Amino acid sequence: MLTSFKQEKYMLLALIAAIVAYPLEHWMLHSGQSVALLAGLALIGFIVMASMRVAHHAEQLAEKVGDPYGTMILTLAAVLVEVVILAIMMSNEASPTLVRDTIYSAVMLDINGILGLAALMGGIKHGEQSYNDDSARTYSVMILTAMGVSMVVPEFIPEADWKIYSAFTIGAMVVLYTLFLRMQVGPHSYFFSYRYPEKRRKKLPEEEIEPPVNLAFSIGTLVFGVIVIGALAEVMSKTLDLGLEGTGAPPVVTAIVVAAISAAPEILTALRAALANRMQSVVNIALGASLSTVILTVPVMEAMALYTGQPFQMAMTPVQTVMVLITLVVSAINLNDGETNAIEGMTHFVLFATFIMLSLLGV
Repeated sequence: MLTSFKQEKYMLLALIAAIVAYPLEHWMLHSGQSVALLAGLALIGFIVMASMRVAHHAEQLAEKVGDPYGTMILTLAAVLVEVVILAIMMSNEASPTLVRDTIYSAVMLDINGILGLAALMGGIKHGEQSYNDDSARTYSVMILTAMGVSMVVPEFIPEADWKIYSAFTIGAMVVLYTLFLRMQVGPHSYFFSYRYPEKRRKKLPEEEIEPPVNLAFSIGTLVFGVIVIGALAEVMSKTLDLGLEGTGAPPVVTAIVVAAISAAPEILTALRAALANRMQSVVNIALGASLSTVILTVPVMEAMALYTGQPFQMAMTPVQTVMVLITLVVSAINLNDGETNAIEGMTHFVLFATFIMLSLLGV
């Protein structure tokens, strides 16, 4: 029991932060902009701590069940964190473009940031790294379809018909995800797996052997972590908004923060996989997270818009649309031959740097 508490020290710190933040919320919001900004940044740190533990337990469950179920659990956990934070922030009268900007930022971060950095580092260490190209093609075409339907077409929908199209979008995303899920865990599950050469593992000393995964404990901690994250996000959204008010920071900064919080654990997992020459896991994490973000976040937030009667601005800007198209075209070319290398990783990472530059310029 004591060992479990030691392992979950970051989750406990996040819980303590949530317990302390609520009584101090009024003081933080009325003690000046600097205090609010520092409080918001500190709470982001505690949210990342909790999300890392959520991802750790999702990763344990993933290792227990194996691919493709494993990476599906990991990406779903990250999307769950993102949806919880978004829902709470939108309930606090956040920017109407926050959902759109967060999904866009998540796709840029997942495909160009995570995949780019992992392929770059893995390529430098191992040269060419193999994976199942069926998975890359399936992910790419579904991401393009989902983003086109939910974030490009809305630009041409008359304002009076937003509820009809919003309901259609929900249905379309549900159908897409249902089919994708059936493919991923059904007869086409081999699309998302890759058989690596067997390697002899060194026999570890008895004290270094990890204890077996406790499924009930991992699931319970994962759910508890999401609740703690939601509590922290409630206060963080208010303090961060006040702290950034009047600073001239681009509106997309908040969206990048939300996307980065949910993606932080995935980055570490993907880099470990790339350095271990397991590129299939990287592809599943990066592209799977992008697809899950679009295909699951959109219907939840659209349902929230229908419930409140307040539409979100879901249509991407021309710059965002161009960046997504370039990203998916580059991804389709790079991930077409079943092998990645450092050059392909660098092309994605340059696109990620361009996304950050455009965001800082407020474009």
